[in-house]
Amino acid sequence: MSTPIKVMIADDQMMVRQGFTVLLNAQPDIEVVGQAVDGADAVAKVAELAPDVVLMDIRMPGMGGIEATSVITRVPDASVKVLVLTTFDLDEYVYEALRAGASGFLLKDASADQLAEAVRVVAAGEALLSPNITKRLITEFSRLGAPRAPSRARIDVLTERETEVLSLIAQGLSNAEISEHLVLAEQTVKTHVSRILVKLGLRDRTQAAVFAYESGLIRPTGY
Repeated sequence: MSTPIKVMIADDQMMVRQGFTVLLNAQPDIEVVGQAVDGADAVAKVAELAPDVVLMDIRMPGMGGIEATSVITRVPDASVKVLVLTTFDLDEYVYEALRAGASGFLLKDASADQLAEAVRVVAAGEALLSPNITKRLITEFSRLGAPRAPSRARIDVLTERETEVLSLIAQGLSNAEISEHLVLAEQTVKTHVSRILVKLGLRDRTQAAVFAYESGLIRPTGY
């Protein structure tokens, strides 16, 4: 039997923490190893418990979820993934959470099955960016205007094919969908994705998507 995915829940509401704990512990492949009451508590307990995934509420007193996410994901060689939970379906939160290093974004009214699947997806290193979330991310970049960082030069280290794969990642396509779109073996796509992350110094597909928008590789047109 494989090792269960270790999850920590950070939320200032006790009922939310307990509810998610019950839902996730009911899954045979997921184990809740701890709870945190705010961002600072989350940062401390991640260091102590080394979870695979943190379910992070955005709005908490003191250090909020976005700031805590930024601290957690910027620890050198950190493997923990952050799945941001919020009751607010707002562009600014999607954008800021992803820029802070979150690997996914999920509303608190998601079903138990959706929550468990989100944990699995993020733990596996995949991007939890639904087409709807991707559209809002594009819209936010459009509102902000030009790329924030002069990072276009970093794209030049990628091959033409890798650049093509990166643009499709940024549009929310899975490896299987990229494989079909480019008529490549899925394993070949996985290899391209791995090389993209290494060359650009990025931690996962979600951060690759953010990079593609911020560098100007993907232009927010048509929305």
